[in-house]
Amino acid sequence: MRIVIAEDDPLLREGLALLLRAESLDVVATTGTPDEFLAAVDEHRPDTAIVDVRMPPTHSDEGITAAVEARRRHPDLAVLVLSAYVEQAFATELLSHGGARLGYLLKERVGRVQEFLDALHRVAGGGTAIDPEVVAQLLARTRPDSRLERLSPRERDVLALMAEGLGNTAIADRLVVTEGAVHKHIRNIFAKLDLAPTDRSDRRVTAVLRYLDDTRRRR
Repeated sequence: MRIVIAEDDPLLREGLALLLRAESLDVVATTGTPDEFLAAVDEHRPDTAIVDVRMPPTHSDEGITAAVEARRRHPDLAVLVLSAYVEQAFATELLSHGGARLGYLLKERVGRVQEFLDALHRVAGGGTAIDPEVVAQLLARTRPDSRLERLSPRERDVLALMAEGLGNTAIADRLVVTEGAVHKHIRNIFAKLDLAPTDRSDRRVTAVLRYLDDTRRRR
């Protein structure tokens, strides 16, 4: 896996590079500004980018903007976004684009090395990785509408793990149930949220968006 890192904190930037290289991953460039990041992506054509949300000059959304531009130039680029705290608009924006090859983690997750590496590999493999704390905070602020109230507690557990980007096998392991039980819960979630099969949408992502969109609307 070829990786470019965009992080303006030099200690975290170099710490990430050392961690990843120790795992035999190929860190081809480390950058501290959005312009340097985009130049590195164009030059090295990495498989994956790790990008801080807030970067110079204003430390607002430059990282997200640069990540979106990098994906526009290189649609197959996997992007794992790091943030110091939960920023709802950015998490929702990531999922609203389908979630493929995208991740959103809190920086504190980097210290939990195996969880961080699992998320990185999941995103690089074409999946989604949303920090459990992001999901928990967003769902905690949600006042359920009539459709969400249809879900059982177990179905809510399954949906929360879906939002983290876990597949059926991983969900089954986390909840200590069979894959068949997970598959049944997911079918029930789709039915209760009125998500019919269609070629034009990803029902897993749409189910999570129902939570996040409702949260944003009610803030």
